[in-house]
Amino acid sequence: MMTVDFTPRDPKPKAPRRGLRDHAVMAGLVVLFLAGLAGLIGATGWQEVRDQVARLTPWQGAVLLALSLANYLLRGLRWHVFARRLGLPTGAVQDMRHFLGGFAMVITPGRVGELVRMRWLRRETGWAYERTAPLALMDRASDLAAMALILALSVALAARGVPGAVPVAVAALAVAFAATRPRLVTGGVTLAHRLTGRMPRLFARARSAARLLERVAGFRTLGPALALGIAGWLAEGYAFHLLLGWMGADIGFWKAVLIFVFATLAGGLTGSPGGLGGAEAAMIALLALDGVPMEVSVPATAIIRITTLWFALGIGMAVFPIAERYSLRGAHALERG
Repeated sequence: MMTVDFTPRDPKPKAPRRGLRDHAVMAGLVVLFLAGLAGLIGATGWQEVRDQVARLTPWQGAVLLALSLANYLLRGLRWHVFARRLGLPTGAVQDMRHFLGGFAMVITPGRVGELVRMRWLRRETGWAYERTAPLALMDRASDLAAMALILALSVALAARGVPGAVPVAVAALAVAFAATRPRLVTGGVTLAHRLTGRMPRLFARARSAARLLERVAGFRTLGPALALGIAGWLAEGYAFHLLLGWMGADIGFWKAVLIFVFATLAGGLTGSPGGLGGAEAAMIALLALDGVPMEVSVPATAIIRITTLWFALGIGMAVFPIAERYSLRGAHALERG
């Protein structure tokens, strides 16, 4: 008589495939990180960095770092607001860990490495990437909107404007608006699918992610998110204003904020790691147009980039292994559950 074995099969054989995939993703992130780091070091020699930082007193450096930290914490709180609105089962500390840990990849080309936050969320919550994609999209879009509004306000209040600031502000607002409209994003995905006629599953996932934007695109969410973003970026703009004053080139608060935000946006548009090259060039050029001599504009630009970009990288590198460890624990807990 033939017998049938009803013993449940062990699902563990799938683990090696998942392990290989995780190792491949991590290897790719490391390569992107090293590429960005090489460019950053190549553009800013260690000797120049040390000489420029030495111009600051310890308390001045602490103030600049504290203002940058305020920016990161406020934007981390905004990430938590979006996560809660999206329905993610995560807490404030957990969300802050993901947000700050993602800064370890801030110098990857196009900042694509920061999507590691979605990887951590998948491990800890089991949510698919298309369900967490709106979180990353809203984070980028709200940054664009906040910086565009600051640019517009700075143009109105600064003694003299900056060439091209108004078109950049309008363009940033337009992109931010389009990225937060579920119908527009869904229509764009559908149009792209029709044009290519390929990868139907990928476009289906993209449409699912676009529809989820409705949960986070309302004013009840965007209002507080914009307020947090504006406060955060103004903190770093104020740091630049203080730095210029300490170096004897006080050009006024709103003008300093205008130059800082415009240069940051310009660097981001280049797609280079951390806006490397574009942000520095724009900042030095705009300071020169305002009459700031090169012996002040160059070190001021280097110092503000150290206390913002390099500082963010340092925070990310400190938090990244912690976030990675917690995400692995979460993945194991989900497998056992």
